Amino acid sequence: MLDKRTWSERAVAAALVLMAPLAHADSATWKQTIITPETALKAAQVAKAECAKRGWQVAVAVTDPSGLPLVLLRDRFAGWHTVAAAEGKARTAASWREATSAVAARVNKPGAAESAIKNLPGVVMIGGGLPIEAAGQMVGAIGVSGAPGGDNDDVCAKAGLDAVEGDLAF
Repeated sequence: MLDKRTWSERAVAAALVLMAPLAHADSATWKQTIITPETALKAAQVAKAECAKRGWQVAVAVTDPSGLPLVLLRDRFAGWHTVAAAEGKARTAASWREATSAVAARVNKPGAAESAIKNLPGVVMIGGGLPIEAAGQMVGAIGVSGAPGGDNDDVCAKAGLDAVEGDLAF
């Protein structure tokens, strides 16, 4: 049987067949906005300064949305453990996409189904870790450690977020 389509009709049909995988490829990928190292540094500096103003020696870590570190600052008298704790708090906030204090409250309830997660390597279940969001999307996370208690770490982390809020508006 002879194909009665014109050359241009066959060319259009071939183009549509060739473009079909491209349309599928778009649905197989995703885009993510990530805080820049410069903005992460600004957030960390402000959080550290807020704690210093209150007399607290801390470490501050800012990560990308996957929990990989972008910035780490430490006061010279902050204990060595504050570095790992700040990184863990930021990583935990990034992973759960919520404040570490909220995750800790849920996980530490007696009989909580999620209680085993607090034993995962690198997870830190105490206040001081906050996700960084812009236009409804998580773009990073911040973790502060060294203030007296997780609630005070949260105060400093929040100061860092407030300092970059305008920079993240898009």
